[in-house]
Amino acid sequence: MPATTPVRRAVTWYAHQPVLRAVVPGVLLIGLGVLVFGAMYDAVDERDDFSLLDRPVLEFLVAARNDVATSLLAGLTFITGPTVLPIVVLVVCLVWGRVRREWWRPLLLAGAMIGSTLLSLAVKGLVARPRPPEETMYIPGSETTGSFPSGHTIGTATFLFVAAYLVASRSRTTRSVVGWLLLSLVGVTAVALSRLYLGYHFLTDVIAATGLALAVVGVVTVVDRLHVLHGLPRSEPDPGWSPQPPRNLPGT
Repeated sequence: MPATTPVRRAVTWYAHQPVLRAVVPGVLLIGLGVLVFGAMYDAVDERDDFSLLDRPVLEFLVAARNDVATSLLAGLTFITGPTVLPIVVLVVCLVWGRVRREWWRPLLLAGAMIGSTLLSLAVKGLVARPRPPEETMYIPGSETTGSFPSGHTIGTATFLFVAAYLVASRSRTTRSVVGWLLLSLVGVTAVALSRLYLGYHFLTDVIAATGLALAVVGVVTVVDRLHVLHGLPRSEPDPGWSPQPPRNLPGT
């Protein structure tokens, strides 16, 4: 029997650590989100690096406005704003719970939305970055809170990414995972673009918001996978991953 390599031994050891396997994916997402947010905050604070693109991108999009795109993106930014999005989230969670007869995932989604909102408001207050000039705004003076990060973007990104994870994590098909991921990316990109196009945010604002949303998704991932590790009630579908090590590894 050939000797196993150190890498093979490490992989086998990791496969037999269910708690570690449950936690690591979420921790990696948290790390990625914090890294993205930190890079954007540093650029804004030092007024260098990525923040040098803020003005050119804003001016380019403002100059490119047309009636059709403006109407569409203004509607999108209204739907994903603080008036409509909470209602959408509430309806989705209630319908999800009633139809599927389970409350763990809907409550996770609702909790993630509340957490991301509080996080966004806290960072806005601490950073206190001014908004873009009023003359660039679609409706001048309509936005009065801090610019960094974008609340619309973090709200939409949290909603779509967390919902995608909670649905795709219970699927065992690659098509489902990729489909939900692409749908989420398109939705977040569209909302981020609307905030830039309408002159309410800078590029670093929406990227930082996406980073924070990724960190929130990471927290949800850790909590949910630990929940899976301790066993699911019959009302919940089987997860797309198993705490048990793969059968084709030594020692399984």
